[in-house]
Amino acid sequence: MSNTKKPIVTDQAPSAIGPYSQAVAAGGFIFASGQLGLDPVTGEFPSGVEAQAKQSLENVRALLEAAGSSLDRVVKATVFLKDMNDFAAANAVYGTFFVEPFPARSTIEVARLPKDALIEIEVIALAD
Repeated sequence: MSNTKKPIVTDQAPSAIGPYSQAVAAGGFIFASGQLGLDPVTGEFPSGVEAQAKQSLENVRALLEAAGSSLDRVVKATVFLKDMNDFAAANAVYGTFFVEPFPARSTIEVARLPKDALIEIEVIALAD
């Protein structure tokens, strides 16, 4: 197993808005940076937490596929919500993207997300 890291870049997910990689492959894993629910083409948010959760997970899927991985190889997910009252709605969308055995997951309410997003999701997945 190599001790190098390789950046993963795709135009199918929003570009990084700071000094970080969209995702990094290292040690047999893919570490995907937190994905907002931004449309990668328009750079706009869809309306509502459900739509943003769906777009966030589509962005995660695009990063994983660019790395040669997939959502079914996710071992850990972290969900950041602007409002924990949106948990049920976001969870319902999340549940449509994953099958058993489900990844381990943490969900955290935060005071604010970049660009005033309603949700951000990051994952760790097994590489190819």
